[in-house]
Amino acid sequence: MRKDLVGSVLLAAGVALVPWLAVLWTTLPDHYPAQHWRVAWVGFDALEIAGLLTSAVLVRRSDHRAPLASTATAVLLLVDAWFDVMTAGRDVVFSLALACTLELPLAILCAVAALRPPGGASVRAAVAQRAAVHV
Repeated sequence: MRKDLVGSVLLAAGVALVPWLAVLWTTLPDHYPAQHWRVAWVGFDALEIAGLLTSAVLVRRSDHRAPLASTATAVLLLVDAWFDVMTAGRDVVFSLALACTLELPLAILCAVAALRPPGGASVRAAVAQRAAVHV
């Protein structure tokens, strides 16, 4: 698929979802009993564990896929912190403490790892490494 088409579709989707926020804000209840709550949170944390372990292995190997895994893991950690704090109720102090001491620092670490070229190599060397793997 051409990058112009992909960019246009993503732009249109992003713009189209803006009014949807207003719909959600005005129609969703403040409280809602959720089914499979435990499965949802345990599954989400399992994804974080998988992301952290995958990122760790790829970073240690200076693998060119490390930035992708680290970015995805950073996003998962940010989302986890957001929902932990927003759904905490009376446990909000504990959730904030957990977010500030664990989830957010790990998300920052993952973001830093994602922004650094694998193994400290230059971007050009990383591209050359990718090309050599595909030959």
